[in-house]
Amino acid sequence: MWLGLALAAALFQVLRNTAMKRLGHALDEYINVWGRFTFLLPFALATCVLTGWPALKPGFLAWCLAFGVCQTLSTLALSKALKLAEISLVTALWKVSLLILLGMAWVTIAETPNALGVAGVLLSAAGVYLLNVTRARISPWAPLAVLFTDRGQRYTLLAACFYAPSVITIKQAILASNTAAGTLGAYTAASLIMTPLVLTTSSRHFRAVPRHWKEFVALGLFAALTTMSQGKAYTLTLSSYVEAVKQIEILFAMAVGVLWFGEAQRVRESALGAVVMLAGMMLLALAG
Repeated sequence: MWLGLALAAALFQVLRNTAMKRLGHALDEYINVWGRFTFLLPFALATCVLTGWPALKPGFLAWCLAFGVCQTLSTLALSKALKLAEISLVTALWKVSLLILLGMAWVTIAETPNALGVAGVLLSAAGVYLLNVTRARISPWAPLAVLFTDRGQRYTLLAACFYAPSVITIKQAILASNTAAGTLGAYTAASLIMTPLVLTTSSRHFRAVPRHWKEFVALGLFAALTTMSQGKAYTLTLSSYVEAVKQIEILFAMAVGVLWFGEAQRVRESALGAVVMLAGMMLLALAG
């Protein structure tokens, strides 16, 4: 069941990112992120109302606050990285977050993967890495080499380091309540942290929110579906397994490129990375 939920989360994440991209052309990245955090909340609240509010275990609020801090810092660091460095390098190096999560979850919350699981996560990360560097036509070592010369890549690594604890903290918030309540609490904290920043940096864009309400609602819906699908999967298996399977979102995006934009040649060039990633997913299915 967790595998199906992770695949659903990957599909919803592609749709969420599509909505964010549409808004990104009209507004700036800060209010885009604020919209993702804030417009998710009504859908999470509605799910709480429909399914019933759970008893909250000790630590729920602390986990929500920790998620809000980590998620906001990770998102802002990634945004900074995309401004300072080439997107191809950022996208490839960002995948180190999967390996950081594997180790951090092992140490902090005793998520102990078996041998097949470790192999699956490593293969998935390697496949995504190869896919990105091949599509960008850069050396496999380029994203690592520029760590020593490029400030944007150091922001990418910082974003990856904060993304891993954001996964761990939202999983703990969900385990201390349920999927809907954990999502609502965690993203309420993230929205409250992000709002003062957006009011400082992007206040002029708030006037445009009513004009783009359909895009913001779509963004919130797909963000909620992504978070709650993966959140439920987190409760059924290791968080690193779920995040590794979610990397298939890149293949979903490639399929969209082939069907809608005629990018078949670029997909053929990425075949090796796709095959390695799929092999990793097969191992994860066996491990889970």
